[in-house]
Amino acid sequence: MKAEITPQHAWLHQLVGEWQYEGESVGADGEPTMKTSGTESVRKLGDAWVLCDGRGQMPDSMGGGLALTQFTLGYDPAKGHFVGTFIGSMMTHLWLYHRGELDAAGRTLALYAEGPAFDGPPGSMAQYRDAIEVVGPDERLLLSHLKGPDGQWIQFMTSRYRRTR
Repeated sequence: MKAEITPQHAWLHQLVGEWQYEGESVGADGEPTMKTSGTESVRKLGDAWVLCDGRGQMPDSMGGGLALTQFTLGYDPAKGHFVGTFIGSMMTHLWLYHRGELDAAGRTLALYAEGPAFDGPPGSMAQYRDAIEVVGPDERLLLSHLKGPDGQWIQFMTSRYRRTR
């Protein structure tokens, strides 16, 4: 079986390279904003997938220590949308991006997933949206959102990536 490569796959290829990032997360009520930083290496797996390997430092408020992440992204022509996964050494949940779409300008890829709720009873789930916005050839943003009870998306994290190679 040979993968059907589409313009959507080519869009993902612009992420390939070495990156440094700085991030900021909104703290819970009354808690300070958390800052993160690290590196990410993005490579292609054939022409159908990109694999993103991250390495950074967890904020002290979250226990500190090394944080390792892996992010996979592809496009499924049969489903007509982007798909992917995310895992991190600091969590046990496998995030499945079941649907992803580009905005009309072709700058921002919105990815949708379900994951553990920040608050609520143990085991409760919430809806999330991560958006990869290409600012330019050597800069991109990752914006993470949580769907609030009113159905509105609430941004809780911003990371700025700058290409180093």
